[in-house]
Amino acid sequence: MYNIDNLLRENIKKLTPYSSARDEYQGEASVFLDANENAYGSPLAQQFNRYPDPLQYEVKKRLTEIKGVPPRNIFIGNGSDEAIDILFRSFCNPGVDNVILVPPTYGMYEVSANINDIEARKVLLTEDYQLNLEGIAEAIDERTKLIFICSPNNPTGNSINREDIETLLANFNGIVVVDEAYINFSRQKSFIQELTEYANLVVMQTLSKAWGLAGLRVGMAFASEEIIRVMNKVKPPYNVNESSQQLALEALANVAQVNNWIKETLIQRDRLVLALKEFDFVVDIYPSDANFILVKTTDANGIYDYLVSKGIIVRNRSKVELCEGSLRITVGTPEENTVLLDTLKNFGN
Repeated sequence: MYNIDNLLRENIKKLTPYSSARDEYQGEASVFLDANENAYGSPLAQQFNRYPDPLQYEVKKRLTEIKGVPPRNIFIGNGSDEAIDILFRSFCNPGVDNVILVPPTYGMYEVSANINDIEARKVLLTEDYQLNLEGIAEAIDERTKLIFICSPNNPTGNSINREDIETLLANFNGIVVVDEAYINFSRQKSFIQELTEYANLVVMQTLSKAWGLAGLRVGMAFASEEIIRVMNKVKPPYNVNESSQQLALEALANVAQVNNWIKETLIQRDRLVLALKEFDFVVDIYPSDANFILVKTTDANGIYDYLVSKGIIVRNRSKVELCEGSLRITVGTPEENTVLLDTLKNFGN
């Protein structure tokens, strides 16, 4: 039976979080002399001399309007990578506990596990890039705290079968983390709507992909109130800076623009798939629910080096298990995609 108290590290249970000046007073005032800020301002056109809202309430309020999730169920981090790290630091005892990873998948899960001295037990996806539920069940023991699932998956691009994820949520006594960084490009519905059904579910999303804010580093985690409370307890007091909060709010007002970009990206994704199938060196193109495609080729290293020589950079995934011979290609603008395709016509000449 899932119980958050059985998962939490003892030191985190006892932790008294840092109390910042903005935690202790959150109202309006004419004179703030509580946080040792520079009272004279900033040497910038815009004033950044005051510390930002430590809980990013205005951003969460706007996300509530878009996602339908109350602020109490939202964590905002310095990219999704911060949310990943905080989950490790909250629930996994170094050198004792373990997590389940399902490669090929996003590499930061393993890096974060290694940084935190947590055993990462790998259960390879099947040949069609779906969960090996039997293998996962065999890998779980009483010290398994987290299972990470990226859907749509990076680098393969496909969505993971929803029923398989629900099977894990219903039967695993730890926390299932579903990373939906690419959900805006997918035909699948988000797992956010399942938060009230599964207390052990954490859904991660980001403003880096469809929203075009990779340079701001704004990631989100959606979960039960008790999990979010733990994450806010462990995070640094001012983990998302003021400029990122202000610009995120500005971007979140432009839903129509983002939806137009998503539609254009899907059109261009289909265009790339159709055109690439015509090349002799393309062996397979895997189904994608993301803003990229995984392309199996006869000479991934040669094609990669050729494209680099022409100033075109894709991702060589040929050394990743189950992705041998494959390149991951992000869907670009129509003009960028034309340059890519025209350049590939001359490969081998």
